[in-house]
Amino acid sequence: MENREPTREEVNALNGATLLEFGATWCGYCKAAQPTITSALSHFPNIRHIQIEDGKGRRLGRSFHVKLWPTLIFMKDGVELKRLVREIEATELRAALVSLSALP
Repeated sequence: MENREPTREEVNALNGATLLEFGATWCGYCKAAQPTITSALSHFPNIRHIQIEDGKGRRLGRSFHVKLWPTLIFMKDGVELKRLVREIEATELRAALVSLSALP
């Protein structure tokens, strides 16, 4: 997980395709999802992947209304397009990444 949490303003200013991954290092669901996420992202080098350690008092997670982990937020040019929460299915994740990478 990333050491410095970006601000909401920094995230909103990101250009291109971005996947925000909110989770916690101790979260069992997050650990279980890592192989699926890593494998899927390996086919999409054009998508920026930002892992964010979430939890009590973490402003970025609250600003995105993250309630369960992992939460994957798919963004294009700082705008949220889709999110997947908790148990991440490989086919659904891949479809979301295909859609995100196909956007101009």
